[in-house]
Amino acid sequence: MGSAYRSWGHVRAPAQLARVPAWIDDGTRAGVLADAPRRGTSSLAYGRGRSYGDTCLNSDGELIDTRALDRFIDFDRVSGRLTAEPGVTLAAMLRLIVPAGWFLPVSPGTSHATLGGAIANDVHGKNHHADGSFGRFVERFTVLRSSGEHLVCSAEENVELYRATIGGLGLTGLVTGATIRLLPIRSDRMDVRIDRFHGLDAFMALAARRRESHRYTVAWLDCAAGGDAFARGVFLAANHAHRDGPLEPAPPGSRLSIPFPLPSRLLNRYTIRAFNSAYFARHRPLDGREIAQHYQGFFYPLDAIDRWNRIYGTRGFHQYQFVVPPGAGSALASILQRIVRSGMGSFLAVLKEFGDLPSPGLLSFPRPGLCLALDFADRGARTETLIRALDDEVREAGGAAYPAKDRLMTAEAFRAYFPAVDTFARQVDPRFSSDFWRRVHG
Repeated sequence: MGSAYRSWGHVRAPAQLARVPAWIDDGTRAGVLADAPRRGTSSLAYGRGRSYGDTCLNSDGELIDTRALDRFIDFDRVSGRLTAEPGVTLAAMLRLIVPAGWFLPVSPGTSHATLGGAIANDVHGKNHHADGSFGRFVERFTVLRSSGEHLVCSAEENVELYRATIGGLGLTGLVTGATIRLLPIRSDRMDVRIDRFHGLDAFMALAARRRESHRYTVAWLDCAAGGDAFARGVFLAANHAHRDGPLEPAPPGSRLSIPFPLPSRLLNRYTIRAFNSAYFARHRPLDGREIAQHYQGFFYPLDAIDRWNRIYGTRGFHQYQFVVPPGAGSALASILQRIVRSGMGSFLAVLKEFGDLPSPGLLSFPRPGLCLALDFADRGARTETLIRALDDEVREAGGAAYPAKDRLMTAEAFRAYFPAVDTFARQVDPRFSSDFWRRVHG
C-alpha cells in the first residue's frame, strides 16, 4: 500500500510501499511470523520514525511497519532481564519495569523510540561516560533474514551478525525479539544538580568534577550568542535517588501538542537568540542547587510536547550530531563560532561527554570525546552549506557524525567515520537497504 511514512526531520520517501507483518498461531504461546521480507524488492524495518534523517526510509523498496510487533515476551523481575519484540516502545517498557524497581540501562532523548530502533542505532544517553551505549546491554536477539532463516545472535552465537546488527541501521534483517539487561532503581525520582557555566573550559571542568559522582551528565549550550556570552550553558548532573520512594512511570500521552506546522518565519536568529537568553536566565535561581525530579522530566522533556518537530514548519529541519576526540576543544570552539556567525544557531543544543567503554557494534557512533547535537531549520542550500562546512571541521578533527540524525552524509565521510564498513557490509542482508545506505555505499 502507498504510505506517507517520514522521518522525524520531515524527510519523506516519495513512492514507498509499506506492509504490516502479522503473526500466525502455530500452537505455541509465541506463534510464528507469517512471512519473511519479500523477495525481489528491498526491505527495511520502520518503528516510530524517530530517526531524524533517511536511515529509516527506503524509497526503492518496502518498509516493514513493526508497530504490530509490540509484545512483551518475558520479564524476569529478579534478574532484571526483559525480552520483547522490536515494536515495543521505550515508554511501554518503562510502564512495565519501573513499578518493579528497574530502569532502562541507556536511554535516548525520547521514550517514543522502539526497542528495534534502539538496537539499530545503538542509542546513547546521558550516562555514556559511566555505562556506554545501548548495545552493551543487549544480550541476544533473533534476526529474520530475507532467506527465511531465523538466526539467534549473541556475544557467543552468530557473533559477526550480532556485532553488525547493533548499530547496523536495520540493514542486517528484521529483529523479531531481543533480550536486554536492566538497571535496578529504588525510586522514580532523580537527584539533579544544576550549574550554569560560561565557556567550554568551564563545561569541561564541570564534566571532570561530576564524572565520578554522577551517573548522568548533560549540558544545554547556547549556540546563538557571541562575545562574553559565547558557549554559555546549563550543566545537569544526576543520579537515581538512593532512597526508597515511589515507583511510578509517566502517564501515557503528552501535555501539549503542536496542531500544525508553524510558519517558518517565526524561527529566526532573533527568536532563537531570545529563547536561549531566556533559558539561561531561567536557571539563575537554581544555579548550584540540587532538585528532585521525576525521571520523565529529566530524560524526556520534549516528550511533553506532541509533534514538536512541527515547530520547524513544513520543510522540517536537520539535526546535526557529532563527536570530536578528547583534547579537540579548539575544534569544538571553532565549530561553535561558525554556527554563531551563521545566525542559524539551534535553540536545542545538547553537549555531552562520551566515555571510553566500547560497544560491540561495528558501526556504533559513540567514541571518547565531546558530543554536540544541534537542530537547524531547513533553509535549503544555506543550511546544507553550513552542515557540510561543519562536516569538514569534524573530519579534520578526527571526529564522526551520527547516521541516525543525518541526511547529507557523503560516502567519503561515512567511510572516514566508520572504518569497519567493509566488515559490516559482508553481514548486510542482500534484500535490505535504505535511502541512507544507497547514498553512502551505493
